[in-house]
Amino acid sequence: METIATRKNRWPVALVAVLVIYVVAAGLLVSALPVEDGKRDWFAPLIPGGWMAWSFPTAMFFLTIFALLSLMAVWEYARPGGNPRVGILRFETTRGDRLFVSLLGSAYIHLGWLGLVGTNLWWAVALSVVYAIGVFRYV
Repeated sequence: METIATRKNRWPVALVAVLVIYVVAAGLLVSALPVEDGKRDWFAPLIPGGWMAWSFPTAMFFLTIFALLSLMAVWEYARPGGNPRVGILRFETTRGDRLFVSLLGSAYIHLGWLGLVGTNLWWAVALSVVYAIGVFRYV
């Protein structure tokens, strides 16, 4: 039977595994980028003529979502339960609920940024990180 002590000793291995897989997958995506005139084309399709236009930003988006879900699983393994709490929205949320609200809000932040400001999304990413921190802290 697994005890809490052995669980606490093994979760760093899972955390490192998730981070290593993320970095290796991102590195493979960078190496798969087409090179034109000695420069990487960051927005070109990774699979020319493929059925879907998988560009580097699209692939990194889905890889990051996968990494976030994996990190949440490691967090749940390290500290089970997560103690649902009632925040400023006045209903009970768990860690997974707060991650979902963060991702959904970030999608709307990015869509609004695209519609109102333009295609330079770095400030939208920064705003989304601040929003996610706020959701995990106060919701």
